[in-house]
Amino acid sequence: MRGYLYLTISILTEVFGTAMLKLSEGFTILLPTLGVAAAYGLSFYCLSLCLKTVPLSLAYAIWSGIGTALTALLGALVWGELFGPLKIAGVLLIIGGVIMLNSSSSKIAGEPEGQ
Repeated sequence: MRGYLYLTISILTEVFGTAMLKLSEGFTILLPTLGVAAAYGLSFYCLSLCLKTVPLSLAYAIWSGIGTALTALLGALVWGELFGPLKIAGVLLIIGGVIMLNSSSSKIAGEPEGQ
């Protein structure tokens, strides 16, 4: 359970770092630039702690998938970026893929793949 807490922190800090990246305007504004470095540093640190207990393929799929979905949502809500039917479908497919990966990882440990 602790691994998923670290994964959640990692996702949230990665999304925050990405928002700061937008605000940094090419690393020309100091505070958002510092926010990028701090957020990505914490994100990768928490991701590394998560990987002690959560399988790499599952952790990275959740991290990148949910991070992408939240970033798209943030872009639409904060910066008014287009969030039309295709983007909604893409986000739903990402979430569906994460759910499928998560359900396939609940197999009995040590069971060979494909059985």
